[in-house]
Amino acid sequence: MDNIAAIKMTLQAKIGATIVEIVDRSEQHKHHQGRMNAPAGSGHYDAVIVAESFAGKTMMQQHRMVYAALADQMQTTIHALSLKTYTPEQWQQL
Repeated sequence: MDNIAAIKMTLQAKIGATIVEIVDRSEQHKHHQGRMNAPAGSGHYDAVIVAESFAGKTMMQQHRMVYAALADQMQTTIHALSLKTYTPEQWQQL
């Protein structure tokens, strides 16, 4: 399974995300030092996440939920993660 699929599955399972859109931006960071056994610049992602579990939470709380759900990947395959989080209602209004 590739990293993007693993991230999506984790967010769906752990926070009930209904929409997860991820763009790999690693190519733009190829000059960065890689992690152990990882190519330089790998693991840079932009993510849009929609989850009902974000309702009633601040953006900071929502982002903390995502980081907690991805804690293992943040130690291995994710080097940088840019987040945009929405409730389903907020997503409908875009």
